[in-house]
Amino acid sequence: MAGARAGARLRWVGPERGFGPGEEPTEKSTEQSTWRSTEEPTTLLAMDSWLVDDGRVKALEAHVERFASACAALRAIPARRTTAFLGAAVERLPRQGRWFPRVELVLADGALCFQLWIRPAPPRGERVRLWTPPHPDRRIRPSVKGADLAHLTLLRQQALDAGADEALILAPDGRIREGSTTSLLWWRGDTLCAVPEGPDVLASVTRALLLRAASDAGVDVALERPTPYELDGLEVWAVNALHGIRPVTAWTGLPDVVEAGASRRVEEWSRVLDEAAAPVAAVAGRGMTT
Repeated sequence: MAGARAGARLRWVGPERGFGPGEEPTEKSTEQSTWRSTEEPTTLLAMDSWLVDDGRVKALEAHVERFASACAALRAIPARRTTAFLGAAVERLPRQGRWFPRVELVLADGALCFQLWIRPAPPRGERVRLWTPPHPDRRIRPSVKGADLAHLTLLRQQALDAGADEALILAPDGRIREGSTTSLLWWRGDTLCAVPEGPDVLASVTRALLLRAASDAGVDVALERPTPYELDGLEVWAVNALHGIRPVTAWTGLPDVVEAGASRRVEEWSRVLDEAAAPVAAVAGRGMTT
């Protein structure tokens, strides 16, 4: 793992010094990320993560672009600075085993820092039972991954406490936005459907991969804003980079019953998704662009 310890968070100092354990900063400039002790309190501003499975990853460039766009929007960080960090982070990614690395933009003692967290990937999930909280979406910046992490973590824990796997996020009018860690897709007949992109949803890389693959295969694609009740009896997927496609097998926490439909297409489209994986080495060799 190029000297990286599994589970360790690494702060990035800059192109010359690279990554290492926490220490006091020796220089501050627009070209170089500052360095703080990893023991100091930090505030997470943005993050991104993806699955690395035996050195292969899906749509890494899209994850890189999403993270760089968030850094530019939140703190006007120059693209060249983010690109240099991401390039160094990709070089550090393991080439064997199953990993779920995370890149982070954090504020530590008033200084903006980039971090790389190399984490073993948890087991792949097989299904999702959705739980609906008693209140609508309370996120502050839903289009920035990581900005509402504490709230989303609490929601997911509440879902687990309720015997489910994932919290369903609804708009104030009761229409579906997404899950606390997933995007939702569903089949209406032979048409693959999803919620339109916008400021109230995260631009999901896995969702975009599947919609593009469906369109390329001649499958009709539609964008809708349904309520959960309008998905009664349909095949619904919860998708993300870690687990790929998982069928929704139960809806809980709603005033009225919503039945989960049979899952007939998960195996076929999981293969399509897996075929999109490319070697990390090939992506690193092309260099990072934003």
